[in-house]
Amino acid sequence: MKFFLSFLLTLAANQLLAQSTASPDAKQIPDRCAGNARLGDLSGSSWNGWGVDSSNTRFQTEKTAGLTAAKVPQLKLKWAFGFPGAKAVFGQPTVVGGRVFLGVDTGSVYALDAATGCVHWTFTAEAGVRTAISVDRINQTPMAFFGDLKANVYALNAATGEPIWKVKVEDHPAARLTGAPKLYEGRLYVPVSSGEEGAGRNPQYACCTFRGSIVALDAATGRQIWKSYTIPEAPQAIKTATGERWGPAGAAVWSTPTIDPKRRALYVGTGDAYTEPAHKNSDAVMSMDLATGKIQWVMQDTENDAWLGGCDEDKPVGNCPEKLGPDHDFASPPVLKVLPDGRRMLVVGQKSGNVWAHDPDKNGAVLWRTALVNDTTKFGGKIIWGGAVDDQNAYFGLGTGGIAAVQIKDGERKWFNPLPVSPAMAKHVGHDGPLTAIPGVIFSGGWDGVLRALSSVDGHVVWEYNTVHDFETVNRVAARGGSMGAAGPTVAGGTLFVNSGYIGVKNGLPGNVLLAFSAQ
Repeated sequence: MKFFLSFLLTLAANQLLAQSTASPDAKQIPDRCAGNARLGDLSGSSWNGWGVDSSNTRFQTEKTAGLTAAKVPQLKLKWAFGFPGAKAVFGQPTVVGGRVFLGVDTGSVYALDAATGCVHWTFTAEAGVRTAISVDRINQTPMAFFGDLKANVYALNAATGEPIWKVKVEDHPAARLTGAPKLYEGRLYVPVSSGEEGAGRNPQYACCTFRGSIVALDAATGRQIWKSYTIPEAPQAIKTATGERWGPAGAAVWSTPTIDPKRRALYVGTGDAYTEPAHKNSDAVMSMDLATGKIQWVMQDTENDAWLGGCDEDKPVGNCPEKLGPDHDFASPPVLKVLPDGRRMLVVGQKSGNVWAHDPDKNGAVLWRTALVNDTTKFGGKIIWGGAVDDQNAYFGLGTGGIAAVQIKDGERKWFNPLPVSPAMAKHVGHDGPLTAIPGVIFSGGWDGVLRALSSVDGHVVWEYNTVHDFETVNRVAARGGSMGAAGPTVAGGTLFVNSGYIGVKNGLPGNVLLAFSAQ
């Protein structure tokens, strides 16, 4: 519980910091890119957005990655870039057109040269930017899309950083964007999450009125096409033994949507409920129509999960549910996979430590469930921001420590590596951040600040790099690595990119550096 409150406080602090810290103009930054370098081919080797593809597999082919399993042990630091004023580099790197796009907790957004780390442009958002950035040409204009922690969505010219439009997609004061907007066929599908779980503990707060949603925007103009709440019913006042509350509420969408072109649908995982009775659409996998946002089906994997921060203490206060749930959100997106025999499934990890497979063609029917921890009924925090899926297995890091592989055809656990942590890092255990896969190798950044490459065959470590130290940076900004949590490694064009520095929900190690590794 204290971990979650720390997360909420961190987000609030990041918003204040973003308002008071101006992003330096690219002209004033050391190591600014010389001349007017053109944005490269957007269809070349890239990692675009959060999950690298519309299915959110986080899997790069050998050709696109430009990196083979045999070359991974030869990886060496190519360059480091320091972010002034940052304590959390939680916007995952997007690699497109020879540039690296990402945001940090100060609200600064950067476009760097992928080969050298020089600065093409910077932009300042209204609040911290932890979403990945998606880049594409819209009506011949290269555009970069992302969201901030005040529920604003931005479209910038990807070549110059000039703003094109900005839209606030939710007016609720606790709303924020943690999952990356998904760009598909000229539309931007925006997931909306919330910090109301923490605010609800205050007895003076009129809890709870937030509902998660997906908002579809026209990518060219920012015009809203549709908005669909995960809980269709609007909150109403409810009389209780201790006063008045509101509900139903909750079911935030913490992660990026998954696109299903065949069924013309998008899929999301939802968070817990804030009020009881817990709504049937909380802790669920949900399908929405791409054209209209209409909810097509919902499969709830954990019932009765009404949860607010601080309510598990000895003397719960405020708006606490009478029966507190286990906080088993889906913070990671369902991954859409097609098996060799033509079967389709949605594979998704849950904070309970369960990995689920749902059938998108049978209204989300459960195909299998695999527990990666001994007790999946306890408080959440086991699988947070997501895994990676190749043609054989799904791979997930555990908040309790270790990384596991699950065979996707039947849910059989193939291997588990507990990854022991040194005594010096005993308070920084686990892998909450999303994993990344290339053929034969899984990449993961841990709370202990160590970047690891594991064999996808048996889970043994083939390469590792401790990021917790000072770095000499190409932009001559003092920089140090720290914990890794919200963002995962990305790899494209022969270079592995990783953020280092994340406080999150476990009082992690702050940091302010982006690292680029190459085997060449």
